[in-house]
Amino acid sequence: MAWVLLILGGLFEVGFTTSLRFVDGFRNVPWTIAFLASVAVSMALLEYASRTIPMGTAYAVWGGIGAVGTVVVGLAWFGEPASTLRILLIFVIIAAIAGLKFAA
Repeated sequence: MAWVLLILGGLFEVGFTTSLRFVDGFRNVPWTIAFLASVAVSMALLEYASRTIPMGTAYAVWGGIGAVGTVVVGLAWFGEPASTLRILLIFVIIAAIAGLKFAA
């Protein structure tokens, strides 16, 4: 169950990084609320998961999910470049996350 919550927390990290793009100096209230809610949920899920999963592993997996997810959102919705090297490095991050999960 802790791994499911950790993955969900990583997805909420994607939510807060995506929301951050639109907060406009925290003047855009709906996006600011989405950002704050996503941060709170993401951190709460990370904290809960880290009660069972070693903190270093939990944080690395959480951050990796957030990083990969944010890159994918950037590629899919914001027209960021999808170079071969960039895609390869995303797979390296995914492989490292999987390795940490199996090493824990």
